[in-house]
Amino acid sequence: MARQIDFSSITLKLKTFYSKQKRCPSYSELQNLLGYRSKGGVSVLIPHLIKKGLLRRDSTGRLLPTPILQGGIKWLGFVQAGFPSPAEEELLDTLTLDEFLIKKPNATYIVKVSGDSMIDEGIKEGDLVLVERGRQAQHGDIVIAQVDGQWTMKYFEKKNGKVTLRAANKRYPDIEPKRELVIGGVVVANVRKYK
Repeated sequence: MARQIDFSSITLKLKTFYSKQKRCPSYSELQNLLGYRSKGGVSVLIPHLIKKGLLRRDSTGRLLPTPILQGGIKWLGFVQAGFPSPAEEELLDTLTLDEFLIKKPNATYIVKVSGDSMIDEGIKEGDLVLVERGRQAQHGDIVIAQVDGQWTMKYFEKKNGKVTLRAANKRYPDIEPKRELVIGGVVVANVRKYK
């Protein structure tokens, strides 16, 4: 007789495992976690978990979590930022902010903004910015840089081989490195909590 699959119980167990371990369980761990007698039973279960959207596979076949396990937030659609339009709630998917904002998790870090030199770009004091290390800074990127021993966040501008760091606030002068310039990363996102 085929075993009845209790997806709500499995979902809860997988979410709990993922929240503690930040990874998917192995076949052995799934066997213990779900009370299966063999890995064979787990291998039969996996396609059902993939179909339900609890797990997915990467190009090598490795099991990966989906936003359901990662605690994703429901993505209900789009909102008109111009003139009002009729509201319709439609669940498009679930999405984690990490998944949306971060392309390279191992190369990304967060810093909290102090000061108002990037205010005209919409980056305010207290905001969190996500910064990607190892990315080649391009003209116009916002970068975290160490200039002559001091860290700052500014626009990166390069003209005729000369680098200038420019604020997004007219009160601040441009910075031209005198001795040293180290790019700590390129800003890829800005996060602000309103309440």
